[in-house]
Amino acid sequence: MLEHLFFPESVAVIGASRQPGKVGHDILANLVKGGFAGEIIPVNPSGGTLFDLKVYPSLREYPGTVDQAIVAVPKPHVLATVRDALAKGAGNIIMITAGFKETGSEGAELEAELTDLCRRNGARLVGPNCLGLLNTKNHLNSSFAGSLPRPGRIGVFSQSGALCTSILDLAEGRNLGLSKLISIGNKADINEDHMLEYFAADPDTDVIVGYLENIVAGDSFIKTATDTCSVKPVVILKSGTSQAGQKAAASHTGVLAGADTAYGAAFKRSGVIRADTFESLFDYATALSMQPLPKGDRVLIITNAGGPGTMAADAVEHAGMTVAELETNTATSLREKLPAAASVGNPVDVLGDAPPERYADALLAAQSDDSVDAIIVILTPQAMTDPRETARRIARSIDGSKPVLASFMGGKEVLPGRQELTAASLPDYESPERAVAALKVMYQYATWKNRPPRVVTRFRVNRRRASRIVSRNISNGIFQLNESKAKKILDAYGFNILPGRLITSAEEAMEYARGIGFPVAMKIVSQDIIHKSDMGGVKLHLATVQQVRDAFDLMMMRILQQVPNARIEGVYLEKMADPGLEIILGMSRDPQFGPMLMFGLGGIFVEVMKDVTFHLAPITQEEAIQMLKSTRSYGILEGKRGQKGVDIPAIATGLQRISQLTTDFPQIMELDINPFIVGDIGTDPIVADARITLARPIEGKRN
Repeated sequence: MLEHLFFPESVAVIGASRQPGKVGHDILANLVKGGFAGEIIPVNPSGGTLFDLKVYPSLREYPGTVDQAIVAVPKPHVLATVRDALAKGAGNIIMITAGFKETGSEGAELEAELTDLCRRNGARLVGPNCLGLLNTKNHLNSSFAGSLPRPGRIGVFSQSGALCTSILDLAEGRNLGLSKLISIGNKADINEDHMLEYFAADPDTDVIVGYLENIVAGDSFIKTATDTCSVKPVVILKSGTSQAGQKAAASHTGVLAGADTAYGAAFKRSGVIRADTFESLFDYATALSMQPLPKGDRVLIITNAGGPGTMAADAVEHAGMTVAELETNTATSLREKLPAAASVGNPVDVLGDAPPERYADALLAAQSDDSVDAIIVILTPQAMTDPRETARRIARSIDGSKPVLASFMGGKEVLPGRQELTAASLPDYESPERAVAALKVMYQYATWKNRPPRVVTRFRVNRRRASRIVSRNISNGIFQLNESKAKKILDAYGFNILPGRLITSAEEAMEYARGIGFPVAMKIVSQDIIHKSDMGGVKLHLATVQQVRDAFDLMMMRILQQVPNARIEGVYLEKMADPGLEIILGMSRDPQFGPMLMFGLGGIFVEVMKDVTFHLAPITQEEAIQMLKSTRSYGILEGKRGQKGVDIPAIATGLQRISQLTTDFPQIMELDINPFIVGDIGTDPIVADARITLARPIEGKRN
């Protein structure tokens, strides 16, 4: 059905106006001027002719059938107009008219009625509140945007019609070709999943570009996007955040995990390349559509000026890639062709007086060197520089084995060269940093495509025991589980929990401490006190019976002074853990994408630096390791600079166990293990403190 959307044989424009500047007029003009070869049927109550086409007062008066109906009529006439189009066999309705769910409940009701009408009649609906669509393959411009762009290999879908016009303007300015473009508006029917599926199979599209403000269904999107990215690169600019994700959170994980973080985690899981700016959206798409993916991260820089070369080298390292080193034989051979003052290190400096041949020699050498995976060519305008001929020689020298990205820096002087690069399908950027950024996403996408098969480990656990604890507390109206209850659930899922229990008196505390052995830790237990340390509700390293008694009495007194109305259940007394590295493991459940796992180091790393990373559950061992590696503090785990390393696979296993637990129990909304104490390789990490938040039952439903 979507094939007919882009390749109709007949198109009706309902609301075709004689007045230029009116939407109905501009759509009809675009269809005619674009050269669409199918039948165009203008509809307007006044009849007559327009663009030498007969205008029908009503679509009912048209004698034939229509494939596609573009509706640009006032909102009160929408349903009657669509009924006429459906009666004429229209399989696709493009609803340009606005004023639906974006305006409130009344508009939402009308949109639902419109959608239901189309579905009952087997038609697909684009919009409402959209710009339309275009297809350069058959010169179809069913939109009120500008003229058709030049044909290309980039397919575009956008939730914003205004952004579509900006994309078309940018494509024209960069002389960039598009295959198809569609504005999906309110997404009453056709949404991002449908467009990803369509473009994945579209033989005219190599790279998919999207703009989204929200996603209809998280699980469906991840599956569809994963399937699509396995075939073609997808670059999406995502703006806005879900109101549902902006909730009060009791845990570190919940505080740090916003809706935007969830989208980032979903994109990472599914292979989608996320663009943070409109500029980067097409920086990335241009490179992906014009050049092959790199086989590795080793980048060679060719430049005619030292400063820009250094800028590029810095950008490569900051991007987490490697500044390549030419093989000895390659460097020796290249040195024979370049002037004595030239550098054959990296950057390869061909000097300011470099003629086009010098660039070609360096490029050919880099392409033949197995130690180079990608090449960035920089040119700055100098008195001896010939940007146009240099661009031509670069284009003729490329063999397609490795990605080559250019940065012809400057304005008017380098413009002829930039035009030659574009004509030769070579991506060119105004700065080396933008070229490196595009190359980085190419490398990341290549790495994602070559990822090992996802194997999610299922650990042997006591799910029934955990279920009893969860169900009992929800039934009793308890949704903030204290440390004792949280640790019982974690113990059922294989976490290492030291001996400990809930204590209600000083005498009981003293007796229990003797039984488990010193030193012990004591923590207040109250659903009204979330941050125990701030209230003096934590005492560590208690080494004698007397210290236990004194700590209990003092804690109770101070807590009641500070929070007189707090409901205190007692204290949690447990064996002190051996020293180790303190980290945080957690989960926050996103309403769209489900459990989001978090990892971070404790202390200032999470409180001040916000050095944390997120990943959607379920998670594999490899993905868990990659989570750890993506933090700035990973070197501390490895034990660099004379420090002893910790058991990294044990941390990854902890993340996997949380993944299994929170996947098994959708009732768990938030979970924090803080701190999770990790020691030497081969030792079991310890859950020193934990907190779990359960979902409140939906009214009228039992758990």
